[in-house]
Amino acid sequence: MKRILIIGGYGNFGRFIARMLAREETIQLILAGRDVKKAEFLAGALEAAHKPEAAFVDINNSLTEALARIKPDIVIHTSGPFQGQDYDVAEACIAQGCHYIDLADGRGFVEGITALDEQAKAKGVMVISGASSVPCLTSALVDHYRAEFKTLESLDYGITTAQKTNRGLATTAAILSYTGKPFPTLVDGKMETVYGWQGLRARKYPALGWRLLGNCDVPDLALFSKRYPELKNVRFYAGLEIPFIHLTLWGISWLVRIGLIRHLEKAAPLLLKISYLFDWLGTANSGFHMKLSGTGHDGQPKVISFELTARSGDGPYIPCMPAILMAKKLAAGDVKRTGASPCMGFITLGEYLRALEGLDIDWTLR
Repeated sequence: MKRILIIGGYGNFGRFIARMLAREETIQLILAGRDVKKAEFLAGALEAAHKPEAAFVDINNSLTEALARIKPDIVIHTSGPFQGQDYDVAEACIAQGCHYIDLADGRGFVEGITALDEQAKAKGVMVISGASSVPCLTSALVDHYRAEFKTLESLDYGITTAQKTNRGLATTAAILSYTGKPFPTLVDGKMETVYGWQGLRARKYPALGWRLLGNCDVPDLALFSKRYPELKNVRFYAGLEIPFIHLTLWGISWLVRIGLIRHLEKAAPLLLKISYLFDWLGTANSGFHMKLSGTGHDGQPKVISFELTARSGDGPYIPCMPAILMAKKLAAGDVKRTGASPCMGFITLGEYLRALEGLDIDWTLR
């Protein structure tokens, strides 16, 4: 039996991961964070093959001692935001000799995880960053359909969230950290500067209707130009279900851009509370799309569009699924590699979609 420690195990994403892994006969879960009572409550409420343990873990204080006491085989780090975090948790896991997985969506954090490659190899462990929708699902899609193109030139894709889906403080702070801030993305074969939550556009999702979208900074924008050097355009967007909230954040992004607001992420607790006042206007339905464009093997323009819709509040399972699948693979000994890497090339599109079966999630291809 493998001991899997979930740091932030009672948090927004940690709960979804815990629900799935608790069913496994070969896994003993340890739910951890700075509030042991919350960990104990969730441990008692889960339907589990083995009753989960609860533990106190503060990633900023005595982490090495905590890992030595708990003795995990695998650690899943869900305590964001990862923008601005260092690699202390991953390095503590390497020192302990246990595998490490995180759900980071911070561009620099995920891209830079390879700095730990030699350390991880020396200890015989795997360090995986960005085990989430981006870059795991997005790269799995590109890997799967890339062979259908003679030349794959453009990726245009994004996520639209559900108003009534649980949304955590860390995720809110992560979004606000780059709202109105400049970052580069690939446009017409060269890196150009865009601004977070700007580039306002509307898109009609077949199962959801019209949703507003804006520029979003994700690891893909740094990783994909290297992984897929033939690409000329990579544009990623994100959006909020209720137009008024999306437009409000778009307006605030201009205040950040012109310098009137410097650290919008500090307002995350207040803005998150305000957002809940509008839940009655929204649904529990979210979506994802990716349009791949280029030239087919017949020399003609070719477009493949993938659409995914999540209902009944099941949307958070999508970003959580890579961590769940990677934990199972590592626990079963199915990952033979060691080292440190972004979460790309470990999970196929078929594996990802099969794992979503049984949830209120469907997808189409055009």
